[in-house]
Amino acid sequence: MSRPIDLRSDTVTLPTPGMLDAMVHAELGDDVLGDDPTVIALEARCAELVGKDAALFVPSGTMANLIAIEVSTRRGDEVLLHDEAHPFHYETAGAAGLAGVQLRRLPGPRGVMDPDDVRAAVRADAPHYPRTALLCVEDTHNGGGGKVQPLDNTDALCEAAQQLGLARHLDGARLLNASVASGIGAARRAQGFDTVSFCFSKGLGAPAGSVVCGDAARMQRARRMRKMLGGAMRQTGILAAAALYALDHHVERLADDHRRTAEIARGLQTAGFELQPPDTNIVVVEVGAASQFVADLATHGVRCFPVSATAARLVVHLGITDDDVPRVIDAFTAVRESAR
Repeated sequence: MSRPIDLRSDTVTLPTPGMLDAMVHAELGDDVLGDDPTVIALEARCAELVGKDAALFVPSGTMANLIAIEVSTRRGDEVLLHDEAHPFHYETAGAAGLAGVQLRRLPGPRGVMDPDDVRAAVRADAPHYPRTALLCVEDTHNGGGGKVQPLDNTDALCEAAQQLGLARHLDGARLLNASVASGIGAARRAQGFDTVSFCFSKGLGAPAGSVVCGDAARMQRARRMRKMLGGAMRQTGILAAAALYALDHHVERLADDHRRTAEIARGLQTAGFELQPPDTNIVVVEVGAASQFVADLATHGVRCFPVSATAARLVVHLGITDDDVPRVIDAFTAVRESAR
């Protein structure tokens, strides 16, 4: 029997042999005491990669976003973000419960907000209202099907926010997907933001870990917040080594994920499925009764998630091969035909 094809997320990847070897041979210290050399090297590299003063290695993207929100706000503030933003839907209301801020959602096609909507959403300076303190942008946008944020619009969003006195955070969980797909470096894509986070456990294929980057003062506060949240670990160099290996070996190959995603999308369109052509490694497909369709797909060896009553999401990653592409298309076609 053929192995299952797991398209639920790019978080399902397993460490490659080279990554495992790097983890086993990592030089270690105690990161809580500040002397794990592999973590120190990773944080310096990440700060340079996105053009910021400093970086902090954390266990997850959820923690990275929460810390980034906390270091640019105070309790009772309001944060502006897209209607489908990850911190609103998938981070268990941590911004409200732990950072003490209110999230205000703005519209926009596939995760792309309008700078005029940001300007209109900023509250007047009056005791009746929360203080609008922060704008969050997500690149690529998960809820938008892996949409790469148009750089000119991102620049306009940051300019508007800065003029209005708002801090800016880039939720770059898949920032390197955006960089590879657009041909625009991560530092340029993060240029207008005070903080930026990105994940190693998604397209880069590491088993865990994310990083939040910013100016020195924010990162000093971020380190204290990580400790408060229980995210300060000890011999973290084992995970940092996986992240460094990913930066060395798994960035350029993201283009292969994007190519395979596009091939799957074209094949599904040819087979009569409706979808938005993908920018990166995520494609959302209209399938009808999504929960049942996804359950039936699993019997054909393809796993994915429903993301609405009528749509399924496929996420391509380093565990997917060229040979898997026609198998995915054939499975979709077979499920549809059996339902007729």
